Amino acid sequence: MNSKPAQEVAQQLGNIPQNNEKLQAEIQRLNRKSFIPLEQVQILHEWLEGKRQARQCCRILGESRTGKTIACDAYRLRHKPTQQPGKPPTVPVAYILVPPECSSKDLFRLIIEHLKYQMTKGTVAEIRERTRRVLKGCGVESLIIDEADRLKPNTFKDVRDIGEELEISVVLVGTDRLDAVIGRDEQVKRRFQAGHRFGKLSGEDFKRTVEIWERQILRLPVASNLSSKTMLKTLGEATGGYIGLLDMILREAAIRALKKGLQKVDLETLKEVAAEYK
Repeated sequence: MNSKPAQEVAQQLGNIPQNNEKLQAEIQRLNRKSFIPLEQVQILHEWLEGKRQARQCCRILGESRTGKTIACDAYRLRHKPTQQPGKPPTVPVAYILVPPECSSKDLFRLIIEHLKYQMTKGTVAEIRERTRRVLKGCGVESLIIDEADRLKPNTFKDVRDIGEELEISVVLVGTDRLDAVIGRDEQVKRRFQAGHRFGKLSGEDFKRTVEIWERQILRLPVASNLSSKTMLKTLGEATGGYIGLLDMILREAAIRALKKGLQKVDLETLKEVAAEYK
């Protein structure tokens, strides 16, 4: 590649200005991922707890960027593993995120490695048996499988068998596509009949969430009044109620406002950022 034209452009424009220390510290703070326990997350956790205690398999459905992944992983973190000397760790809740086209062998490897065990070579049958021993030895009561619609069709049989044979709650998490996938096998479908819808935010829930984000995540020097009618309308149109998009837009708008020398997110800056997500 001939870089001479690019070098000429860079030379004409000069170096990109560096942020001062105070601004850079604020940007780093705003880039740190943090989790706010919203009401819908607390409801989900109560539902999952009921399924864990009853050892019932189930599924969680919701569109992308609704916060399912963070909510499920937060549930895992609320069940802290314990360990006594000379014994395997007790892990009440295990959580794995599966890759595309996930085979049974891939699934078993993820489970074994999540529970801090070494993956061993062997046939699928041997690895399957090792996975069951590890799950049982660690006292796993709930196994959450995120992006479950990525599982290969034959893998669902192994997932079903884990729940049945170990008598644990296996939780499948995914979009509506998950229902179409598990619907191909009547036995799998029946096993995961119970479902919870993790939806988009709307109305007062959306407004309350925006207020929480401004107060607990953005924490700018001056109130931006993001829950005002015009601000809320802009955010609603850009996000469609998806909490993931809301988080991205608000953080970026806050950073952009600070770089402009502002102490809050103004409507103009919010519209600039929101327009890029439509």
